[in-house]
Amino acid sequence: MARYTGPTTKISRRFGVPLFGSSKALERRNFPPGQHGVRAGRKKKSEYSVALGEKQKLRFQYGILEKQFRGYYEEAARRRGVTGEIMLQLLETRLDNVCFRAGFANTRRGARQIVNHGHVLVNGRRVDVPSYQVRPGDVIKVGGKPSSQQLVLRMTDLTQAVPAVDWLTVDRAKLELTVNRVPERSDIDPLVNEQLIVELYSR
Repeated sequence: MARYTGPTTKISRRFGVPLFGSSKALERRNFPPGQHGVRAGRKKKSEYSVALGEKQKLRFQYGILEKQFRGYYEEAARRRGVTGEIMLQLLETRLDNVCFRAGFANTRRGARQIVNHGHVLVNGRRVDVPSYQVRPGDVIKVGGKPSSQQLVLRMTDLTQAVPAVDWLTVDRAKLELTVNRVPERSDIDPLVNEQLIVELYSR
């Protein structure tokens, strides 16, 4: 599956939030990139522009492209419940995001690479698809190869200070986690207003 591979700090500065984890660029320059960046931040945006920005932020945050993102929205719209919340749950229960939340990588990009390279097992089977949807009861662990273990151990050293999420049970010593339940809206705390995204796609 294709993914965004361009500059990350520029995207974070465009939207004014640390979409890729680090906030250093925003601390140095808290205005959009480009020669007109300072003035661009003062312009009043239309409702459409604000909603489009929210959608783009969520896409970049989870590292997916437009076609796949629209698929998540359409799946959420088919299900019973609050569409925006279901869409966030679908994104949050991607295998790469679950590995990121567990501290197996310090960024979602890093977690995606760990999954892509076949370092992760789901219920004892190797899964190399980052968009794989995990379910309550799934057991996810790092493969037994020394290279896999060493890679993820280095990552867990970097993420020791990251607080655990209570919808996952993580055993860092065994490099293993269990999905307890589907995360609720309060567990996810996204950087966007998902209702604006639903309204944008509903037009």
